[in-house]
Amino acid sequence: MTRQHRESALAPVVLRTGVIALFLLAQARSGPGFGLTGEGLVVTVLAVAVAGLLAVAILPSAAAPSPRLPLLGVPVKVVALGLAVLLTVCLDAVAADGPAVAVLLFGVGTAAVRYPFAHSLPIGLLALGGLLVSGAVAGALDRDLSLAFSVCMVFMIAYTIRERRAARSAQEREAVLAERARIAREIHDILAHSLSAQVVHLEGARMLLRADRAAEALERVERAGDLARNGLDEARRAVSALRENQPPLPEALRRLAEEFHAATGQECVLLLPSQERRLPPETELAVIRTAQEAVTNVRRHAPGSPATVRLGFHGGFCELEVTNPVADRPGTPGGGYGIVGMRERAELLGGTLESGERDEIFLVRLRVPA
Repeated sequence: MTRQHRESALAPVVLRTGVIALFLLAQARSGPGFGLTGEGLVVTVLAVAVAGLLAVAILPSAAAPSPRLPLLGVPVKVVALGLAVLLTVCLDAVAADGPAVAVLLFGVGTAAVRYPFAHSLPIGLLALGGLLVSGAVAGALDRDLSLAFSVCMVFMIAYTIRERRAARSAQEREAVLAERARIAREIHDILAHSLSAQVVHLEGARMLLRADRAAEALERVERAGDLARNGLDEARRAVSALRENQPPLPEALRRLAEEFHAATGQECVLLLPSQERRLPPETELAVIRTAQEAVTNVRRHAPGSPATVRLGFHGGFCELEVTNPVADRPGTPGGGYGIVGMRERAELLGGTLESGERDEIFLVRLRVPA
């Protein structure tokens, strides 16, 4: 364990021990204080018992998880906190001017924040019942009713904090699961698109070799190799896009256009809006991945054709269009997974994807909320 980890683990222990020590110090300075006879003895016994139970309840335990009572199945820390709350009510009845009220509210709030409702509610009810009985016996019902109201307020506020923490944790878990699903979808699209086409080419090469058509078989093998290299490039781009430090959308599209020109020698015209606009990360990733898939399809299915990529914003939507002239000769066949993956990605964001041939131009249009 590093020094920083030791310090972070030690801080809660020091703070909680300080709370217990402060309680004992405040009780010793209030009247009646500690003593060996009469009320002083009662205060001493109750204060020491409350401090010991608080130590059991709030200080970290070496056993994980916390041990439970054999018959009830309730954690020992919950029982200790409940007993501390009950004895604090008794201490308040003996020494009304002491810090018992503060410790009582602290115990109720701690129970509501740290433990499930089934465990924290009995502690809250124990505090309320103890205050009402104490007030009725001592003839100070008005004071204890106001304390009971304070206990209810503290319990409600602390329980609300616990529920908000739980909701935030649930949202974080859902975000993690969504991120895993997104990564799985990215890798699936790449593998399904590239590997299926490789299988087709390799199977064709096997049949050509059997027919003693070595030249055509070699061409098939070379195409399969190109597909494998393209798949690796796409996987690298997917991993890069999934990182938190992915480049802004215009920069990513510029890089994509440069890669297209370097790989094919053909021009990739890029039309961007005059003002740069950032989108939510998942939306930018969908636009980048759609542009990558569409441009890769131009290289694969329409070799020798230029491409045009246009990005725009209209009526609260972001639109991406990738177009290219229809090739005279067919390129590498694909398994059709690329368009399916792009359409699924658009639908997950509440958008649409169109693709098809129009007037000798092949068009891919993505439209997602901005």
